[in-house]
Amino acid sequence: MGFGAYIRGKREAANIALNDFARQLDISPAYWSRIEREMEKAPKDALITKAAELLGLDADEAFVEASRLPPDMQQNVGAVVRAYRKRPSTKA
Repeated sequence: MGFGAYIRGKREAANIALNDFARQLDISPAYWSRIEREMEKAPKDALITKAAELLGLDADEAFVEASRLPPDMQQNVGAVVRAYRKRPSTKA
């Protein structure tokens, strides 16, 4: 599942109309509709963060769905990679 499908499911579960949601994000409903239909890539970090906030979601999860590091982790990619590489393997 991509970011668009993920966020659409969460928005619909919260019973928020697309037009209302886009208005709260201060963007056009047409643009947000294209995102939700996976016709556009995930939006800028600020919109991902704001969308997660409006839906009461963990922003980290939204960034994972967008296949992107959260902004605070982007600042130090080296530390993130090193921490990932040091974690115990989950392979059986």
